[in-house]
Amino acid sequence: MSRAVAAFSAVEELAGFVHSVLCDKDALDPTQAPLYRTPVRRGGRVCGLVFHVEGPRLLRTSAVWSSDEARIIFYDSSGLRFQEVALSESPAA
Repeated sequence: MSRAVAAFSAVEELAGFVHSVLCDKDALDPTQAPLYRTPVRRGGRVCGLVFHVEGPRLLRTSAVWSSDEARIIFYDSSGLRFQEVALSESPAA
């Protein structure tokens, strides 16, 4: 599993990065595989997002962004972690 460091000042920048990584993992066309988002709540407040991309043949890759931990963890379609990105600058959830 690879680990990198990145910085994002806005949620849209972070989402664009996540979309790119998820599509690259399974060679999906980003225009044909939309990015879905679901907020993660802890104690009634939003503390991150779960992203996923759906492809052909029930393919579904995902990523979890934790604003509290300042990291993004990527999962392949079988549920295994394939990448982790630490955030040196993270937008507010």
